Amino acid sequence: MMRVLPEARIPELPNPYFGKVRDCYDLPPTVEVPEGRRILISSDRISAFDRILAAIPYKGQVLTQLARWWFDRTGDICGNHVLAYPDANVVIGKRLTILPVEIVVRGYLAGTTGTSVLTLYKQGQRQMYGHVLPDGLRDNQALPQAIITPTSKAFDGGHDEPLTAAEIVAQGLLTQAQWDEVSAKALALFARGQAMAAERGLILVDTKYEFGTDLDGNILIADEIHTPDSSRYWLLDGYEAALRDGSRPPSFDKDVIRSWVGARCDPYHDPIPEIPAEMIEQTAQVYIQAYEAITGEKFVPDQSGETPLARVRANLAPFFTA
Repeated sequence: MMRVLPEARIPELPNPYFGKVRDCYDLPPTVEVPEGRRILISSDRISAFDRILAAIPYKGQVLTQLARWWFDRTGDICGNHVLAYPDANVVIGKRLTILPVEIVVRGYLAGTTGTSVLTLYKQGQRQMYGHVLPDGLRDNQALPQAIITPTSKAFDGGHDEPLTAAEIVAQGLLTQAQWDEVSAKALALFARGQAMAAERGLILVDTKYEFGTDLDGNILIADEIHTPDSSRYWLLDGYEAALRDGSRPPSFDKDVIRSWVGARCDPYHDPIPEIPAEMIEQTAQVYIQAYEAITGEKFVPDQSGETPLARVRANLAPFFTA
């Protein structure tokens, strides 16, 4: 539990971009990949409330390998950006023009953030994101059907803002054809994810997708898919009892830390309290358990290299600039 990759700042790699969780570098175009390639290194940082909360051992590897597992099983629905996996924490992807809309698909009345349907519903709202929800829904109850709740994509670290399909097209964020394609693919991916999760005794509650276009205008998935960072999962065993008594369904996602922080401060404005070491270790185990529960495979941590960063550097050395 001591091997942590809090960041991957590698000066030998060109054109850096550092996100909340991933440290990225852009490689120049080639004949084979005229868009250029992007190196995406999944750190062990954990993000919520648009802030970094802590670093969780092996989290980056779990996310990379779990996204790989899902990408391999959803390519028939939507292509993705992946070109290679040179390291347990690294993806080499086709560089896409990211669409300025974050696609969130929700199957349940759940969530803790200010833009979640549960938060808005408990505030009395019934019309949200272009949908009308019926009265009388309970916390964490299944929605009549899965819905898309899109938000603006805050590229500069700002807050995402709710949108409707009509606003997306009217504001020129996407064309009508792009919205139709993105929404259809998102719902199909979510349905596939829910069906496969159910086979493993899990409920895929909600998830977010990031889409982009290549030079030919093809819409592809970037980033990750159906990981504990991008998705909320509940355990099917225990869900009905939790729904009856109004408690939080058993889960393995970053709500563990998010709930702890949210109970101790206003996480959007106050300083984040230090996360206890035991909760860091507990969260690491949660991510590992999530990988094994979703895939049915044993998680094998990559222990090579003196440190995770040294290993990543060695595996990416062929991409270093002269």
